[in-house]
Amino acid sequence: MDMRIKPAIVQRFQQLCKERNIKYNELATLSGVTPSTVYSMMDDTRKDVSVITVKKLCDGLNITITEFFDAPIFELLEQELQ
Repeated sequence: MDMRIKPAIVQRFQQLCKERNIKYNELATLSGVTPSTVYSMMDDTRKDVSVITVKKLCDGLNITITEFFDAPIFELLEQELQ
C-alpha cells in the first residue's frame, strides 16, 4: 500500500514510542519541544511536519535521522506531486 510522507512519519514515531513505552508528553519533554508540537504533528488534519521537529524528536529518542528514515514504511511512499 502506498503512503504519503506525513502519515508515514507519524506512524514511525508512533511505532518508536510504543516500542519504548514512551507517551507523547514524555517524547516532547525528551525532545525539548512542547506537547502541543507533538500532538499537532499526530493530527491527521495537519498536512505538513517540520524537518526540524522530526530532527528534535529523533534527538529525544536518541536516534539519528538516518536511523529514523531507515524503515520499511518509507520504501513505498507515493508521489507527492499533485
